[in-house]
Amino acid sequence: MAHVTRLARSAPSSLLCTVSASLCLTGHIARFSGPGPLLRETADESPARSYGELDAAAEIWRRTAVLVLRPSPSPSRLQFFAKLKAMKRFVYINDESYQNDYCDNRISNTKYTLWNFLPKNLWEQFRFVTLSATKEAWDDYNRYISDRQANEKELWIVKNGSRKHIQAQDIQVGNIVWIRENEEVPCDLVLLGTSEPQGVCHVETAALDGETDLKTRVIPPPCVGLEFDQLHKLKGVIECPVPDKDIRRFDANIHLFPPFIDNDICPLSINNTLLQSCYLRNTEWACGVAVYTGNETKLGMSRGVPEPKLTAMDAMIDKLTGAIFLFQLSLVVVLGSAGNIWKDSEARKQWYVKYDDDEPWYQILVIPLRFELLCSIMIPISIKVSLDFVKSLYAKFIDWDEEMFDLENDTPAHAANTAISEDLGQVEYVLTDKTGTLTENKMIFRRCCIGGTSYGNECGDALKDVELLNAIANGSPHVIKFLTVMTLCNTVIPIKSPNGSISYKAQSQDEDALVNAAANLHMVLVSKNGNIAGRMSVVVLDCQSGKILLLSKGADEAVLPCAYSGQQTKTFVDAVDKYAQLGLRTLCLAWRELESEEYAEWSRLFKEANSALTDREVGVPETIEILRQSGINFWMLTGDKQSTAIQIALLCNLISSEPKGQLLYINGRTEDEVARSLERVILTMRITSSEPKELAFVVDGWALEIILTHYSEAFTELAVLSKTALCCRVTPSQKAQLVKLLKSCDYRTLAIGDGGNDVRMIQQAHIGVGISGREGLQAARAADYSIGKFRFLKRLILVHGRYSYNRTAFLSQYSFYKSLLICFIQIFFSFLSGIAGTSLFNSVSLMAYNVFYTSIPVLTTVLDKDLSEKTVMQNPEILLYCQAGRLLNPSTFAGWFGRSLYHAIVIFLITIHAYSNERSEMEELSMVALSGSIWLQAFVVTLEMNSFTFVQLLAIWGNCIAFYAINFFISSIPSSGMYTIMFRLCKQPAYWITLLLISGVGMGPVLALKYFRYTYRPSAINVLQKAERSRGPMYSLVNLESQLRSDKDTMMVPVATTPVKGKSSVYEPLLSDSPMASRRSLGSSSFDIFQPAHSRTSYPRNIKAN
Repeated sequence: MAHVTRLARSAPSSLLCTVSASLCLTGHIARFSGPGPLLRETADESPARSYGELDAAAEIWRRTAVLVLRPSPSPSRLQFFAKLKAMKRFVYINDESYQNDYCDNRISNTKYTLWNFLPKNLWEQFRFVTLSATKEAWDDYNRYISDRQANEKELWIVKNGSRKHIQAQDIQVGNIVWIRENEEVPCDLVLLGTSEPQGVCHVETAALDGETDLKTRVIPPPCVGLEFDQLHKLKGVIECPVPDKDIRRFDANIHLFPPFIDNDICPLSINNTLLQSCYLRNTEWACGVAVYTGNETKLGMSRGVPEPKLTAMDAMIDKLTGAIFLFQLSLVVVLGSAGNIWKDSEARKQWYVKYDDDEPWYQILVIPLRFELLCSIMIPISIKVSLDFVKSLYAKFIDWDEEMFDLENDTPAHAANTAISEDLGQVEYVLTDKTGTLTENKMIFRRCCIGGTSYGNECGDALKDVELLNAIANGSPHVIKFLTVMTLCNTVIPIKSPNGSISYKAQSQDEDALVNAAANLHMVLVSKNGNIAGRMSVVVLDCQSGKILLLSKGADEAVLPCAYSGQQTKTFVDAVDKYAQLGLRTLCLAWRELESEEYAEWSRLFKEANSALTDREVGVPETIEILRQSGINFWMLTGDKQSTAIQIALLCNLISSEPKGQLLYINGRTEDEVARSLERVILTMRITSSEPKELAFVVDGWALEIILTHYSEAFTELAVLSKTALCCRVTPSQKAQLVKLLKSCDYRTLAIGDGGNDVRMIQQAHIGVGISGREGLQAARAADYSIGKFRFLKRLILVHGRYSYNRTAFLSQYSFYKSLLICFIQIFFSFLSGIAGTSLFNSVSLMAYNVFYTSIPVLTTVLDKDLSEKTVMQNPEILLYCQAGRLLNPSTFAGWFGRSLYHAIVIFLITIHAYSNERSEMEELSMVALSGSIWLQAFVVTLEMNSFTFVQLLAIWGNCIAFYAINFFISSIPSSGMYTIMFRLCKQPAYWITLLLISGVGMGPVLALKYFRYTYRPSAINVLQKAERSRGPMYSLVNLESQLRSDKDTMMVPVATTPVKGKSSVYEPLLSDSPMASRRSLGSSSFDIFQPAHSRTSYPRNIKAN
């Protein structure tokens, strides 16, 4: 009998013989099964506890254990259960009388029901759009179909002592459920029996935590040895917590009723469970009792609809919509009042207008309401539909991008969130994990230090070190124990093939590397008779000597302090530091011999304590360099130690060494120490902010916890000043806190990682990117975008993000432009119709104008590219235009607003004057004005396009042809109200002359202004466009200055040659709008962050200049 525990500081080890089995972050492992001793061990798990904690826990167990000893419920027992109902649940095994107290096993991922669909959808939408609501309903219907397929899966349960076939949705809490090999677990089960004699089974938890390696699950001791038929008649009770979403913890007790066991209580842990959505592997069958069902399973509790993310562009569109709405209300009030005044003062004098003298009071509202109807189209109802459509296409472009396809893992890029593509082009901060993200998480055994002797230093590969091989051959006790710990203290599952070869299934790359390395050194793990589950220590029995050994592994901070008194650990500390400086991951191994009495006492306390419920890659440097040139800053958040993180950061170009760069340290164990360190770093940042030196700071998890608790305001200022940060030994919650802090500074953040510990960070950021790495798929599944390699991030941001931003900026402003244009024409016409709110256009024309005539051409902007992908990748600095919001802000919107007003004036005045002396019907005048609007908008779209394809040309000018075809058809219908109108107009030369005049006068000033800017005041993008179109030499932004000066004498300040060093020296049009310009300009006041709140002086708020 053996158990697993963590090293307790109160019980120091008597021998620490080996430290620093080091792992390299790249390379492969060659497996070799050579002759060697066969080791067998048994183990069980437990959490870390000191002896004092075990005594307290044992007392708690004695008070709670008596609650479940009675085989049948008594009145007092039922009263107690009622009090604990909010805290615990009691699952009666195979007893139908208690099964209706809990929910059934029906799962539901749907967002709506038949009763709440309409009000809930109305609440979530800014305004109700039928098409968007239909899309939501369709998506939810597809989720319902997926749920139904899972709910209707058939499986076996025990009912009335025999097995019965039912659907998964009919499982009740307390049912005994049977699972066969390769079947999915339908609900959360406590394992009762398996086909294996040892009472173990193997499960794949990839759908739960993203880890593809198999995990071992064991049946509780009371169920060991039960026959197949006995499992059908099993009775008992399980005391477990109320449903929660913690997939790594299950603290419960099981008590079987006689005749199965003699009224004993056995603790349960997560290793005794089969959780929903796991798959049974390498085991013929397993059975368990359902404890959590339906949406109350651990997966169901963690499942939910993610909160919608609002992009910066969406936020700007909402603000502009609000401004237009206020403008619309003002027009309605002013024109409505003017209309009533004209009606009372002038209209009553006209012989052809008749008003009753005794009109009711509410007649005063008629004219304002008419103008409200006329102005209602100012806010384009089609903008929501158009944006949803093009954003879906942006997401598909990412899915279809062959250059982002990972051939090594056969993994394409995928956009799970279709609504935030344009935000990729405005990213300012990237927060990245290290392991598996900046590195490929491939592990190989490189170096080790055993008993003070280092191996692998010369060749860089301990497996080839002659001294280590000789030590193994000579049977060195230290080396043999070192290999024993490597072989046994892990979660690896050995699998023996029919031909006799052994392969290993590991939960992590570290353990896989260690076990394979030990096998190559002739210490082969052949089989396991028990379960070892991811703990720091394991207690094993040496079958040959009869000795009980405690084998431990872990980080140096956890293992070294447990060395026995008097042992010299300096050699090992130096080895750890040395390996970390080389960028290697380090691990410490230790062991201790236990006396039989010591083990027996510990085993007793261990069982009692467990019964208590209440205490229970390639291209990375180049990618980072290119993205930093584009104005993006990097923070690395990792759980590794400081020295390792610094070395990786240097190798990845995240930080620079002296004298080019400087790394500032924030450390300390007390509040005062951390405060002084933080103050010193901030002062240094302030002083050197104007120098070209690259500054970065590094902080560990301990100091970071103190900072976030007591000095968050000061750390916020540091975040504003710093471009690069290394945060070491941070927890998943701290990662999320750091993302939230940067978001509070008005930065657009992108978090990228590949492990389950990165999920909270990914979900907290504006944009979450998951890497389908070796740590599983949990991060990729929780992210907005998933990619196969870190290097694909530059294309995701620079190409897809930038194009999406540019296209969406034009489409959204054009949508307002076309609506304002037709609305202004209506308003101008009202001045000729007595300000009565009369519409110039009929309702059919207005509907077709928004739906058909103007929407199709602009949708082709999804194909528009202002610069080729190659040019964009060569000149990442142009991303600053997107980060600064240069293409969509109040200034650019004012330009589109002015353009719509000017074009409305041109169309109205030219149309009225051209037909002032003609005896024309109002429908003819309306059609001329509508034709002029269609022509102008076709020219506007053509002028704003940067690249043309056949599809774009067909959509723009084919739409004009379709306009005439539709109106010819309508004009041929006698009852249409437009009978013969288009036929008559097209026969008149005045009609075509009017349209040509409208196009010339309307587009002339726009063309002139565009030519002036392009020729005499070109932006960096214009220069690159000219270089592309002239097919001349392609200049990067670092030498645009000389190119511009050679063309023109009067030029602006050029783009910075090293934008990473000096953000304020960007190209002049970006100078005031750069997101970095205002954020770096902090005052030079004395440092007073740590003074009392009433005496502090605030530093400038980070607000983007638009």
